[in-house]
Amino acid sequence: MKIAISGKGGVGKTTLCALLAREAASQGKRVFAVDADPNPTLALALGFPGEITPLAELKELMEERLGSLEGFLKLNPKVDDIPERFAAERGGIKLLVMGPIRQGGGGCACPQNTFLKSLLQHLVLERDELILLDFEAGLEPLGRATAQGVDALLIVVEPDGASLVTARRIRTLAEQIGIKKIFAIANKIREPGELRAIEENLEFPVIGALPYSERVRMTGPASLDDAAIRRQVQAILASIQLPSSVSS
Repeated sequence: MKIAISGKGGVGKTTLCALLAREAASQGKRVFAVDADPNPTLALALGFPGEITPLAELKELMEERLGSLEGFLKLNPKVDDIPERFAAERGGIKLLVMGPIRQGGGGCACPQNTFLKSLLQHLVLERDELILLDFEAGLEPLGRATAQGVDALLIVVEPDGASLVTARRIRTLAEQIGIKKIFAIANKIREPGELRAIEENLEFPVIGALPYSERVRMTGPASLDDAAIRRQVQAILASIQLPSSVSS
């Protein structure tokens, strides 16, 4: 399974990614989590000690695989050894911090984009673990070829208008690049009316609802032990992995 996670900033994308990774690992699955957010915090959410330098910042690696960053560049860099060489591992979860991938003119150099997009395509199309991709709100890193390898997109939504607007925009982008299964995950739900409001304002399925947790807000999900949240995370994983799972 290859699962991408997106949503408006601050809705809890990274928290959901960490919870899914922990639950899947506890079930004995091989889990590979990828942090592709411009502000990478998935390592912290998963309880990894210390900071992990994003691949995009490793200049020597970029030059080794791409050639001189100021001269001729290789358009198809070797990336198949990168996951094993640079992934950190803890609690049965492998983690790769990529750094942001942006479109031309977005402040990120093209050579790094070439490398990171090639790596992302390798992870989605050629690896056989459960791959969890933690993205920013945009889906620019997912080209059409890579998107076809994604089994599901989870759009995290909290009960506010801006989050709903962003979720609908992300869904449109996802459909345009060929993602077939698109689901919403409601987060920070305090009472049933908030979940109903989300369901009534989205035109695609809501397959999970995580209750608001003050402990998650204060300390993150790294050591969270909450039965209600875990049941929801288990249900989300089960819904995605069922062959007859609901589709958008």
